[in-house]
Amino acid sequence: MKVLVIGSGGREHALCWALKKSPLVERLYCAPGNGGIEEIADCIDIGAEDIEGIVDFSRNEAMDFVVIGPEVPLVLGLADKLANAGIKSFGPSAAAAALEGSKGFMKDLCRENNIPTAAYERFDNADEAKAYVARNSLPIVIKADGLAAGKGVIIATTLSEANETIDDIFDGLFGGAGAEIVIEEFLEGEEASFFVLTDGENFLPLATAQDHKAVGDGDTGPNTGGMGAYSPAPVMTPEMIDATIDKIIKPTIAAMKSRGAPFTGVLYAGLMITKDGPKLIEYNVRFGDPECQVLCARMDSDLLPALIATSNKGLADIKLQWRDETALVVVMAADGYPGSYEKNTAIKGLDEAAAIDDVLVFHAGTKRDDDTVLAAGGRVLGITGIGKTVKHAQKNAYSGVNAIDWPQGFCRSDIGWRAIEREEQGTK
Repeated sequence: MKVLVIGSGGREHALCWALKKSPLVERLYCAPGNGGIEEIADCIDIGAEDIEGIVDFSRNEAMDFVVIGPEVPLVLGLADKLANAGIKSFGPSAAAAALEGSKGFMKDLCRENNIPTAAYERFDNADEAKAYVARNSLPIVIKADGLAAGKGVIIATTLSEANETIDDIFDGLFGGAGAEIVIEEFLEGEEASFFVLTDGENFLPLATAQDHKAVGDGDTGPNTGGMGAYSPAPVMTPEMIDATIDKIIKPTIAAMKSRGAPFTGVLYAGLMITKDGPKLIEYNVRFGDPECQVLCARMDSDLLPALIATSNKGLADIKLQWRDETALVVVMAADGYPGSYEKNTAIKGLDEAAAIDDVLVFHAGTKRDDDTVLAAGGRVLGITGIGKTVKHAQKNAYSGVNAIDWPQGFCRSDIGWRAIEREEQGTK
């Protein structure tokens, strides 16, 4: 088969790495790819949001299957355009991708179908939003309705901070994504990520994971696209998984089907595990980045048949095997991220890191200039360690990090800290 992966991040490198191992893949392409992906796939100079360019290339090259990595092309309708051209793909229609494309849409669906989530309201003007904040307790969560690259969520701890945030969003802090905002209660608990593949009717749970969104150690500082992750997530006990499936996943799949927008692809539930059980924070309509890296590292099955099955109602016949070990990824980002940062700085030590046992190096924001790898984005590398325990996987990942020579980069030093605390308490 000829397979095309869309995207240029660490998620897409992990997907290409996993798909390259499939005996079904005769030739693997990626558009546009990155400095790491080009070592294992033919990188095509077409942007992930160039919908017509992707469709034309897929048609002209007789592509058998297209795996859509990022959310933006899904919201823009890439899966629909490919289907119209007779090309099978992995990912939801634009109508179904609204689960991520509009936080208000997702929250309304939860309200209408009794899916547990934080109390909320939607606003399209600052005065009403500020009045709502004044009537509710702090801290409070303020979200841009649309896509904001994982950065459109702000937790306000004071009234003045909340009002300033509201003004900033309506003044264009997140561009068009902030034309409307969602304000919701702050949930206490521990975050976790839960993934299922679905063909619109059947679904197949994947491994659990936990992401670290905050930029700083101890989960401090502004939210980012993700500074690290690990799988499995100990907080997702079998009982918690069952509750998530029954109260969140099943009602969502049924609701989208009843709306005439059946969801196909991967449904990624961002959860808060509260004293009352799991509550839905948000839906993503694609694999998480960096969660995809640890899921692919632990997968012990051919990924491609499962992805294809989401597009042809064949998921009931698919089973996936997972390695018992833990996988943990540490994201190395450019100094200044998630704010402004310098580009085109040289990265050394990549081969040394990749040569360490139980270490995988996934590229995100990189490009190649002859034999030199340059940093070309905010989140640049995902150094992934595998081990029998979270602590062991963490040690391996940071061994890889320490082999990297990149003075203009940084990473958190505590990825996996919650799970390691849980492990250590269990041994006492």
